[in-house]
Amino acid sequence: MRLATWNVNSIRTRADRVAAFLERHDVDVLAMQETKCRDDQFPEMVFSALGYQVAHLGHSQWNGVAILSRVGLEDVTAGFPGMPSWSSKEGQDPVPEARALGATCDGVRVWSLYVPNGRTLADPHYTYKLEWLAALRDTGAGWLADDPAAPVALVGDWNIAPQDDDVWDMSVFSTSTHVSAPERAAFRAVVDAGYADVVRPRAPGPGVYTYWDYTQLRFPRREGMRIDFVLGSPALATRVTGAFIDREERKGKGASDHAPVVVDLT
Repeated sequence: MRLATWNVNSIRTRADRVAAFLERHDVDVLAMQETKCRDDQFPEMVFSALGYQVAHLGHSQWNGVAILSRVGLEDVTAGFPGMPSWSSKEGQDPVPEARALGATCDGVRVWSLYVPNGRTLADPHYTYKLEWLAALRDTGAGWLADDPAAPVALVGDWNIAPQDDDVWDMSVFSTSTHVSAPERAAFRAVVDAGYADVVRPRAPGPGVYTYWDYTQLRFPRREGMRIDFVLGSPALATRVTGAFIDREERKGKGASDHAPVVVDLT
Protein backbone atom coordinates (compact mmCIF):
# COMPACT_ATOMS: atom_id res chain seq x y z
CA MET A 1 0.00 0.00 0.00
CA ARG A 2 1.18 3.50 -0.79
CA LEU A 3 -0.32 5.95 1.72
CA ALA A 4 -0.03 9.72 1.41
CA THR A 5 -1.19 12.77 3.33
CA TRP A 6 -1.52 16.30 1.97
CA ASN A 7 -2.92 19.59 3.18
CA VAL A 8 -4.32 20.67 -0.18
CA ASN A 9 -5.50 24.14 0.92
CA SER A 10 -8.78 24.00 -1.07
CA ILE A 11 -9.63 20.85 -2.99
CA ARG A 12 -11.91 22.63 -5.46
CA THR A 13 -8.99 24.78 -6.55
CA ARG A 14 -6.56 21.86 -6.81
CA ALA A 15 -8.63 18.79 -7.74
CA ASP A 16 -6.88 18.29 -11.08
CA ARG A 17 -3.48 18.73 -9.48
CA VAL A 18 -4.32 16.18 -6.78
CA ALA A 19 -5.57 13.74 -9.43
CA ALA A 20 -2.30 14.10 -11.35
CA PHE A 21 -0.34 13.47 -8.14
CA LEU A 22 -2.30 10.28 -7.45
CA GLU A 23 -1.58 8.94 -10.91
CA ARG A 24 2.05 9.99 -11.02
CA HIS A 25 2.90 8.36 -7.69
CA ASP A 26 0.47 5.44 -7.94
CA VAL A 27 -1.07 6.29 -4.55
CA ASP A 28 -3.52 3.83 -3.00
CA VAL A 29 -4.80 5.97 -0.11
CA LEU A 30 -4.66 9.74 0.24
CA ALA A 31 -5.65 11.63 3.38
CA MET A 32 -6.33 15.30 2.76
CA GLN A 33 -6.71 18.28 5.05
CA GLU A 34 -8.04 21.80 4.66
CA THR A 35 -10.36 20.87 1.82
CA LYS A 36 -12.31 24.07 2.50
CA CYS A 37 -15.71 22.93 1.25
CA ARG A 38 -18.97 21.32 2.29
CA ASP A 39 -19.61 17.67 1.53
CA ASP A 40 -21.92 18.57 -1.36
CA GLN A 41 -19.18 20.76 -2.90
CA PHE A 42 -16.44 18.14 -2.89
CA PRO A 43 -15.34 17.23 -6.47
CA GLU A 44 -15.91 13.50 -5.96
CA MET A 45 -16.33 12.65 -9.64
CA VAL A 46 -12.72 13.65 -10.40
CA PHE A 47 -11.48 10.89 -8.11
CA SER A 48 -14.16 8.28 -8.63
CA ALA A 49 -13.23 8.36 -12.32
CA LEU A 50 -9.76 7.21 -11.26
CA GLY A 51 -11.14 4.34 -9.19
CA TYR A 52 -11.11 5.93 -5.75
CA GLN A 53 -13.80 5.78 -3.12
CA VAL A 54 -14.28 9.06 -1.30
CA ALA A 55 -15.05 9.99 2.29
CA HIS A 56 -15.22 13.69 3.12
CA LEU A 57 -16.10 15.73 6.19
CA GLY A 58 -16.64 19.43 5.63
CA HIS A 59 -19.09 21.93 7.04
CA SER A 60 -18.05 25.23 5.45
CA GLN A 61 -15.23 27.03 3.66
CA TRP A 62 -12.91 26.31 6.58
CA ASN A 63 -11.12 23.14 7.69
CA GLY A 64 -12.35 19.93 6.05
CA VAL A 65 -10.75 16.48 5.88
CA ALA A 66 -11.03 13.64 3.38
CA ILE A 67 -9.79 10.13 2.60
CA LEU A 68 -9.53 8.71 -0.91
CA SER A 69 -8.94 4.98 -1.31
CA ARG A 70 -8.80 2.49 -4.15
CA VAL A 71 -8.21 -0.45 -1.76
CA GLY A 72 -11.45 -0.23 0.21
CA LEU A 73 -13.08 2.36 2.44
CA GLU A 74 -14.94 0.97 5.43
CA ASP A 75 -16.10 2.03 8.90
CA VAL A 76 -15.95 5.73 8.09
CA THR A 77 -15.99 7.80 11.29
CA ALA A 78 -16.36 11.56 11.64
CA GLY A 79 -14.34 12.77 14.62
CA PHE A 80 -12.72 10.68 17.35
CA PRO A 81 -14.20 10.00 20.79
CA GLY A 82 -13.60 12.87 23.21
CA MET A 83 -12.66 15.37 20.48
CA PRO A 84 -13.25 18.91 21.81
CA SER A 85 -15.59 21.35 20.13
CA TRP A 86 -14.98 24.98 19.23
CA SER A 87 -16.94 28.19 18.84
CA SER A 88 -15.54 31.02 16.76
CA LYS A 89 -18.01 33.53 18.15
CA GLU A 90 -18.60 34.62 21.73
CA GLY A 91 -21.94 33.40 23.04
CA GLN A 92 -22.22 30.68 20.41
CA ASP A 93 -22.30 27.06 21.53
CA PRO A 94 -19.14 25.10 20.61
CA VAL A 95 -19.54 22.48 17.87
CA PRO A 96 -17.25 19.72 16.56
CA GLU A 97 -15.14 20.99 13.67
CA ALA A 98 -14.29 19.07 10.50
CA ARG A 99 -10.81 18.11 11.66
CA ALA A 100 -10.73 14.31 11.99
CA LEU A 101 -11.95 11.56 9.69
CA GLY A 102 -11.22 7.86 10.08
CA ALA A 103 -11.64 4.94 7.68
CA THR A 104 -10.34 1.41 7.29
CA CYS A 105 -8.48 0.90 4.01
CA ASP A 106 -7.37 -2.67 3.24
CA GLY A 107 -7.12 -3.41 6.95
CA VAL A 108 -5.27 -0.21 7.91
CA ARG A 109 -7.11 2.26 10.10
CA VAL A 110 -6.31 5.68 8.60
CA TRP A 111 -7.08 8.95 10.37
CA SER A 112 -6.89 12.18 8.39
CA LEU A 113 -6.18 14.88 11.00
CA TYR A 114 -6.12 18.65 10.80
CA VAL A 115 -4.87 19.79 14.19
CA PRO A 116 -6.03 23.28 15.27
CA ASN A 117 -3.55 26.05 14.50
CA GLY A 118 -3.54 27.71 17.90
CA ARG A 119 -3.14 31.21 16.41
CA THR A 120 -1.17 32.84 19.26
CA LEU A 121 0.05 31.68 22.66
CA ALA A 122 -2.54 33.92 24.36
CA ASP A 123 -5.48 32.97 22.16
CA PRO A 124 -8.24 30.60 23.41
CA HIS A 125 -7.60 28.65 20.20
CA TYR A 126 -4.21 27.67 21.63
CA THR A 127 -5.89 26.09 24.67
CA TYR A 128 -8.33 24.37 22.32
CA LYS A 129 -5.37 23.01 20.35
CA LEU A 130 -3.74 21.50 23.44
CA GLU A 131 -7.05 20.01 24.60
CA TRP A 132 -7.62 18.56 21.13
CA LEU A 133 -4.21 16.91 21.11
CA ALA A 134 -4.67 15.57 24.65
CA ALA A 135 -7.96 13.99 23.62
CA LEU A 136 -6.32 12.46 20.56
CA ARG A 137 -3.54 11.05 22.71
CA ASP A 138 -5.97 9.51 25.19
CA THR A 139 -8.20 8.05 22.49
CA GLY A 140 -5.23 6.78 20.48
CA ALA A 141 -3.77 5.09 23.54
CA GLY A 142 -7.13 3.46 24.12
CA TRP A 143 -7.18 2.02 20.61
CA LEU A 144 -3.84 0.31 21.19
CA ALA A 145 -4.85 -0.88 24.66
CA ASP A 146 -7.88 -2.54 23.10
CA ASP A 147 -5.89 -4.03 20.22
CA PRO A 148 -2.07 -3.76 20.42
CA ALA A 149 -1.77 -5.34 16.96
CA ALA A 150 -4.00 -2.78 15.24
CA PRO A 151 -2.38 -1.08 12.22
CA VAL A 152 -3.29 2.57 12.79
CA ALA A 153 -2.00 5.60 10.88
CA LEU A 154 -2.48 9.07 12.37
CA VAL A 155 -1.67 11.33 9.45
CA GLY A 156 -2.07 14.94 8.47
CA ASP A 157 -1.25 18.53 9.29
CA TRP A 158 -0.26 18.61 12.94
CA ASN A 159 0.54 22.34 13.04
CA ILE A 160 3.53 21.52 15.25
CA ALA A 161 7.24 21.53 14.48
CA PRO A 162 8.37 19.05 17.17
CA GLN A 163 12.13 19.62 16.80
CA ASP A 164 14.30 22.68 16.21
CA ASP A 165 15.43 21.17 12.90
CA ASP A 166 11.82 21.36 11.76
CA VAL A 167 11.90 25.15 11.30
CA TRP A 168 14.22 27.19 9.12
CA ASP A 169 15.04 29.69 11.91
CA MET A 170 13.98 29.09 15.50
CA SER A 171 14.56 32.74 16.42
CA VAL A 172 11.70 33.73 14.11
CA PHE A 173 9.27 31.46 15.96
CA SER A 174 10.59 31.74 19.52
CA THR A 175 7.42 33.45 20.80
CA SER A 176 4.98 31.81 18.38
CA THR A 177 2.78 28.77 18.22
CA HIS A 178 3.90 25.54 16.54
CA VAL A 179 7.18 25.36 18.50
CA SER A 180 6.09 26.09 22.08
CA ALA A 181 7.01 23.62 24.81
CA PRO A 182 3.39 22.59 25.55
CA GLU A 183 2.69 21.89 21.86
CA ARG A 184 5.85 19.84 21.48
CA ALA A 185 5.02 17.96 24.67
CA ALA A 186 1.55 17.22 23.30
CA PHE A 187 3.09 15.80 20.11
CA ARG A 188 5.55 13.68 22.13
CA ALA A 189 2.66 12.39 24.22
CA VAL A 190 1.05 10.92 21.08
CA VAL A 191 4.39 9.36 20.13
CA ASP A 192 4.83 8.01 23.66
CA ALA A 193 1.33 6.52 23.45
CA GLY A 194 2.71 4.20 20.77
CA TYR A 195 2.64 6.13 17.50
CA ALA A 196 6.05 6.52 15.87
CA ASP A 197 7.04 9.12 13.29
CA VAL A 198 7.70 6.71 10.43
CA VAL A 199 8.94 9.33 7.95
CA ARG A 200 11.75 11.09 9.84
CA PRO A 201 14.14 8.08 9.82
CA ARG A 202 13.78 7.94 6.02
CA ALA A 203 13.77 11.68 5.38
CA PRO A 204 15.97 13.20 8.09
CA GLY A 205 16.67 16.91 8.55
CA PRO A 206 17.76 19.58 8.91
CA GLY A 207 16.25 21.52 6.06
CA VAL A 208 13.49 18.98 5.34
CA TYR A 209 10.12 20.73 5.41
CA THR A 210 6.50 20.15 4.41
CA TYR A 211 5.17 23.72 4.57
CA TRP A 212 6.33 27.06 3.18
CA ASP A 213 4.32 30.25 3.64
CA TYR A 214 3.17 31.95 0.45
CA THR A 215 4.64 35.29 1.56
CA GLN A 216 8.20 36.67 1.51
CA LEU A 217 9.48 34.12 -1.01
CA ARG A 218 9.62 31.48 1.71
CA PHE A 219 9.68 28.55 -0.71
CA PRO A 220 12.49 29.63 -3.06
CA ARG A 221 14.47 30.77 -0.02
CA ARG A 222 13.96 27.34 1.56
CA GLU A 223 12.42 28.89 4.66
CA GLY A 224 9.91 26.26 5.68
CA MET A 225 8.54 24.15 8.51
CA ARG A 226 8.01 20.44 8.98
CA ILE A 227 4.48 20.15 10.36
CA ASP A 228 2.90 17.29 8.36
CA PHE A 229 3.47 13.79 9.71
CA VAL A 230 2.57 10.13 9.48
CA LEU A 231 2.53 8.55 12.94
CA GLY A 232 2.10 4.79 12.95
CA SER A 233 1.13 2.24 15.58
CA PRO A 234 3.71 -0.51 16.23
CA ALA A 235 1.94 -2.89 13.84
CA LEU A 236 1.95 -0.26 11.10
CA ALA A 237 5.48 1.02 11.73
CA THR A 238 6.97 -2.43 11.16
CA ARG A 239 5.38 -2.50 7.70
CA VAL A 240 6.97 0.74 6.46
CA THR A 241 9.49 0.15 3.67
CA GLY A 242 9.99 3.72 2.49
CA ALA A 243 8.88 7.32 2.84
CA PHE A 244 9.46 10.68 1.21
CA ILE A 245 8.21 14.25 1.02
CA ASP A 246 7.28 15.37 -2.49
CA ARG A 247 8.74 18.88 -2.41
CA GLU A 248 8.13 19.23 -6.16
CA GLU A 249 4.39 19.58 -5.50
CA ARG A 250 5.04 22.90 -3.76
CA LYS A 251 6.35 24.31 -7.03
CA GLY A 252 4.50 25.99 -9.85
CA LYS A 253 1.34 28.00 -10.31
CA GLY A 254 -1.58 27.04 -8.10
CA ALA A 255 0.42 24.96 -5.62
CA SER A 256 -0.72 24.33 -2.07
CA ASP A 257 1.53 25.80 0.61
CA HIS A 258 2.09 22.21 1.84
CA ALA A 259 3.85 19.28 0.19
CA PRO A 260 2.55 15.69 0.27
CA VAL A 261 4.11 13.10 2.57
CA VAL A 262 4.20 9.57 1.15
CA VAL A 263 4.74 6.25 2.95
CA ASP A 264 5.08 2.75 1.48
CA LEU A 265 3.82 -0.28 3.43
CA THR A 266 4.38 -3.98 2.83
